[in-house]
This record gives sequence, C-alpha cells and structure tokens, in this order.
Amino acid sequence: MRRPPVRPVALATARLDLLPLLPEHADEMSLVLADPALHAFTGGAPLSREALRARYERFTAGSPDPVVVWANWVLRLRGPGRLVGTVQATITPSQGLAEVAWVVGVAWQGLGFASEAARALTAWLERLPVDRLVAHVHPDHAASAAVARACGLRPAGHRQDGEIRWQSPAVRAGAQA
Repeated sequence: MRRPPVRPVALATARLDLLPLLPEHADEMSLVLADPALHAFTGGAPLSREALRARYERFTAGSPDPVVVWANWVLRLRGPGRLVGTVQATITPSQGLAEVAWVVGVAWQGLGFASEAARALTAWLERLPVDRLVAHVHPDHAASAAVARACGLRPAGHRQDGEIRWQSPAVRAGAQA
C-alpha cells in the first residue's frame, strides 16, 4: 500500500498557533529553550542560537531515511505572538507509527500549553495513515506523563533507554500494539 506524503501544516488551538518549524525560529527559540532545567530529564544542555539554527535546518531538510517523515512545529502564543515551545512527530507511514514529543519553555510551564499543543498534534496525526501514537517519558517526569495521558496515551509496560513507552490504543482495526 502506497502512503501519501506527509507534511506539517499550520494548526490552531484556543490559545496557540502551531507553525511548521523554520530555521528562522531558532533566534527566538534559543531564548525559550535556554533554561538548563529543561534538560533535567533528558540530559544535555541548551544549544546556542547557531547550533539550534543548524538543528532546525536539518529538521526542515527532512529525515535522511526516506521512509520516515519529520514533522516539527513551534508554538506561538496568540496575543503576544511569543514562541513558547515545540511539538514534533517522527512518522513512519509504512508502519502506521508516529512518535510524538513536546517541550515548553520554563516560563510557560504549568499553564496547559504542552497538553493543548500535543492534543492538536495527535488529532492531526489521527487523520493521517497512522495507527499508533507513541511517546517516551522519563519515569520521574510527572508533567510530561500528564501530557501523554491528556493525549490518550497509556504506559505500555516497558522502558526504552530508561524512559517509559506510552502509546495509544490501536486507532484502526488490525493495528499492532
């Protein structure tokens, strides 16, 4: 079965515009993502503006694997127009699988933006030829687990690289869990 190409499109929620990520977003996003606290569960350190731009250039160029689609968005808060975070999906249409992730800058955490954006992302994915949604959440990251739960994902009972795999029930008949 041949799957149609998948490209991120602008999405909207009550408070956010989800805009397909561009390298130009790196300038503002480097400030949003500058707090080392964002790396408490994932490791690493904040990237410089230049390094983040290079990463965004790689993301917008697309996955080097022709069967995988990278879809990335920045989250723009309506009103002030500030960027506050990102959501992403790594989609493997041939497997009917989308792995999702989210990050919201420390200054905007606790306001429901991650759940709001992740629900918009998962709703968009469910309209595609995707049978399963998956997220990987650090076992001590209660806020991220709450976002996964808000998207209808449930712990799958095993870990990958120290993180708990959360997944959706099969969206279509015949989908593998």
